[in-house]
Amino acid sequence: METILGGGETAANEDMIKDSDVRSFGEDVIVASRTRPVIVDFWADWCGPCKQLMPALEAAVNAAGGAVALVKVNADQNQTLCSQLQVQSLPTVLAFWQGQPVDGFQGAVPPSQLKTFIDRLVQLAGGEGGADDGDPLAEALAHADELFEAGEVMQAAQVYQQILMHDEGNTHALIGMADASVKLGQGDKTGQILEAIDETKLEDAKLKERLARIHTALELAAEAKDAGDAGALEAEVAADPMNHEARYKLALAYQGQGALDKAAEALLGIIMRDREWNDDAARKQLLKLFEAQGATDPFTLKYRRRLSSVLFS
Repeated sequence: METILGGGETAANEDMIKDSDVRSFGEDVIVASRTRPVIVDFWADWCGPCKQLMPALEAAVNAAGGAVALVKVNADQNQTLCSQLQVQSLPTVLAFWQGQPVDGFQGAVPPSQLKTFIDRLVQLAGGEGGADDGDPLAEALAHADELFEAGEVMQAAQVYQQILMHDEGNTHALIGMADASVKLGQGDKTGQILEAIDETKLEDAKLKERLARIHTALELAAEAKDAGDAGALEAEVAADPMNHEARYKLALAYQGQGALDKAAEALLGIIMRDREWNDDAARKQLLKLFEAQGATDPFTLKYRRRLSSVLFS
């Protein structure tokens, strides 16, 4: 990050909306963000969503009346800068406060979300409704968690990643990145992230629970690798509905594809026919799916009800 953080200690430019590049980024963003939050919009001429987002973002910044600034960066002309900030898709919007990235999102979003985004930055900076002693990283972590829980996994990963660029040992952000990589099907990356976490020093109960879910998800992914071809297994089950071994492997195959509803239905199919088959393997596998997804996930809530209905019917 030294390349972009090298701006001098001069006063921030007071222009509310401006263009910037790799040469002036330190002054326009890093230095300027010590005075007020600076929103950086990475865009390109060929990007349709960028053209949709930019006028809405400019309007929202103008409406904030100088509480935040907007810096626009042409990604095609500043690829080195994009690489340093790990901008991987367009449009990407990052928010800086006190020289650090504290929030962000990808893609075009409606004006209501832009207003919420800017209001959150104003509060973070000690504006109306905010606290003067707020912790930017804590705020960013909370927002990343909110994005993750809302299903905005890519956006959450972007925020976790920005936090780690400034605090590479942040356990909360590492666990968040690991969780996001599981959701995005990047199992190899997940393992690498987990290696950086000292689980013996982890005290937060929620983070411990989240980490346990990640380990379960990796275990499920490993099981699915040897399940076999889903199409062939579907044919076996169709030919013999009492072939519980084939149906169980089919559930694992679905699991590997991310088709969790189909996996759950296959496991319930076994339970309905033979609850105790293979030492209760189908029910135990279904419970592992619940653990990996989390207790409040819609999938878990739906199939816990289905499981209860089957077991107590």
